[in-house]
Amino acid sequence: MTWGVADLTVAYGHTTALQGVTVATPPGRVTALVGGDGAGKTTLLRALAGVPIRYRGVVRRPAPERITYVPTGTGAISDLTVAENLDFVARAYRLGDVHDRADALLARTGLGAFPDRLAGRLSGGMRQKLAVVMGMLPDPEMLVLDEPTTGVDPVSRSEVWRLIAAAASGGAAVVVASTYLDEAERANEVAVLHQGILLASGTPSEVIAAMPGAILDLASPQDRSRAWPRGGRWRQWQPDGHADGVEPDLEDAVIVASLAAEEVAP
Repeated sequence: MTWGVADLTVAYGHTTALQGVTVATPPGRVTALVGGDGAGKTTLLRALAGVPIRYRGVVRRPAPERITYVPTGTGAISDLTVAENLDFVARAYRLGDVHDRADALLARTGLGAFPDRLAGRLSGGMRQKLAVVMGMLPDPEMLVLDEPTTGVDPVSRSEVWRLIAAAASGGAAVVVASTYLDEAERANEVAVLHQGILLASGTPSEVIAAMPGAILDLASPQDRSRAWPRGGRWRQWQPDGHADGVEPDLEDAVIVASLAAEEVAP
């Protein structure tokens, strides 16, 4: 079974959060949702996680007890210790004795030495790793993560992504929203959202290959409406694609997709 959404539309009052979005989230793979603020990433995650929202379209997901959802920020409870947070998850999901699995997951994150530390006294990176461990503990069929590495140091970001990859290799469908496009390149599939519309989807290489036009590398931009800073220089999109350009990466492709959508918008 491949999970995901088909022709999904969600509106909050007069605001449309998602419009006709179709995204597959297959088991054993990591699907990254990328896009700016207001793109619809969190709404899509909530639909997949089974959070009650009104929608039109189709949502295919596992049974509720086979889904775990780590919301933005952290899912850890500050006033509980590391061990108590995991025990809370075990009781909520009626897992029975999962001490060996919990110990193994904590050992992989460097949290094994802090079972009695309050979650509120962990560093930001450690709390995020704990939240991901809590999500992985029930061995879910679908693991849904909303920006699990935002504000986390680079080393902890890498460790969180190793956990994400491990969950997928164990057979889970992992869906993660990320503001870091270098992270999204690690995913098996990428879905680019912009103001509730799906602009592009596929493997990172497919999204890059589908980018229209060319990318120029410049000391200063010639057209600021189509340019963005990059490493002390500027990247600029040339829609006609005739000029010799630089090899684009996923960041370039996502920015171009958003620029192209804004240019054709009424």
